[in-house]
Order: sequence, then C-alpha cells, then structure tokens
Amino acid sequence: MDGAPRGGGGLCCTLEFAVQMTCQNCMETVQETLQKVPGLRIVDIQLDSQTVLVETSLGTEEVQNLLESTGRKAVLKGMGSSVPGLLGSAAVAMVTGRGLIQGVVRFLQVSPEKCLVDGTVDGLQPGLHGIHVHEFGDISRSFDSCGDHFNPNGECHGGPQDQHRHAGDLGNILVTADGRASFRMEDRQLKVDDIIGRSLVIDEGEDDLGHGSHPLSKVSGNSGERVACGIIARSAGLFQNPKKICSCSGVTLWEERKSGKAVPGRPTPHL
Repeated sequence: MDGAPRGGGGLCCTLEFAVQMTCQNCMETVQETLQKVPGLRIVDIQLDSQTVLVETSLGTEEVQNLLESTGRKAVLKGMGSSVPGLLGSAAVAMVTGRGLIQGVVRFLQVSPEKCLVDGTVDGLQPGLHGIHVHEFGDISRSFDSCGDHFNPNGECHGGPQDQHRHAGDLGNILVTADGRASFRMEDRQLKVDDIIGRSLVIDEGEDDLGHGSHPLSKVSGNSGERVACGIIARSAGLFQNPKKICSCSGVTLWEERKSGKAVPGRPTPHL
C-alpha cells in the first residue's frame, strides 16, 4: 500500500463533481472524454446543475484532471460508497507544513470493512515519507500537540498490512522528483467515524513499518521529525454540498479553482 499508484483495478467509489458546463456541446465533450477511460463509469451528467457523477477506481485528482482536460473547470463536491445501501462517512484533512508543503487528503468509508484514503500533497522532498493518523486534532503547538499515533487497541507500531499495528499506521507515501505525492490507499483498520477531529501527520523520512532495529521502530516507525499536518474534519458526502460560493473565502467554486487553491490572502477552500 505504500505510495499506492492511482489507476483502475482498485476499490470503487462514487465521486460528485461540479463542472463548469454552459452548453450542450460542453456536456457532450465531457461525456465523450470520460467514456474512453478504463476504470470509470459515468453515472449521471446534468447540464442545468453543472454536475458530473462517476463511479471509479481512479483517484480524485486523476478524475479531476480528466474533466479539466476538456477545458472546463472542475471541483470535487462529494464522495460516496459504491456499495448499495451504504452512504459512507467522509472526512478531509487540509495538510500544511514546512516551507511550501500543502495538500488535501480525503477519507471515505466505502464498506463496513474498508476505508479509502485518497490524497495529493505538494512540497515534500522526493522519496518515501511516513504518514499516520494521530490521536489529537490539536495543532496549537504545530506538530507537537498532535499526540502519538492513533492507537485505541494498545498495539505496537506496524505496517498497513500487519494484523498488529496502530490503527493510524498508514505506511508511506511516495513523493516523485517534482515534489508531489499522489496516493490512493485501502485500509481495513481505520474507521472514518473514529478519526473525525484527530489529525493526519506526515514525517520527513521513511517509516520502517516496525521492522527496524532502532528503539523507535516499534513505537513510531523511526521516520524522523514531523513536517506537515492537518486536522481531520467531516466533509460532504454525495449530494450534501449544494454551495456554489465558498462560505470561508467568499468566492465562487470557479474562482477558487483558478490555481488549485484559494484566492491570495483568503483561506484555502474545503469541502
């Protein structure tokens, strides 16, 4: 699961996007583009509400890039499970850190047994970086007030595939040469409802997944200092986010999307 690549063949979820479609030709262009993509099924496209609903095993960033390759701006509005009858709980962490580190990591309970973790983080050094859910959603003293790894069962530290591990142990994410980490993980121990109000922390180095000889190996993975964090907050599920103007920044969805972040001087937008 470490640095899991995006692409088809993984766990499916349903994504709801606002897409800046203004005419029938816009809608048809979007539809034709998405129909060619393996691992993606169009559920619904509505021109009047400017919404696109897809079921996919692709990452949210990948689908957004596909939509914007048509020349239209796109904003993720909600996520949901593809399991019939399961709406799924959703959460998001807006991650910031040293220097220019920033990103968005989303969590979705896609089934009673599986949590989907989907994220993109920029500004990290190339290589592997440990990533964990920590016990406190307190960033009053930056990374130091986030507490230890979320570990409700009193286990030793381990890797995502280990039976005995902290619930918050998500392994490593892989940062490419351009400083970006894009990842999509499936986890069987993490539950979205248990992590609302806690924090997500990224470390400066690689997590040894509890297999190293260092004393910290069984405690924290010996992955170095904390370099980025974000509070995990509940986010919109499917059809739960009707807004066209962000309440925190006061700008439209399309203005927010100009550079992938908020208008300068205003807070970063969120779901």
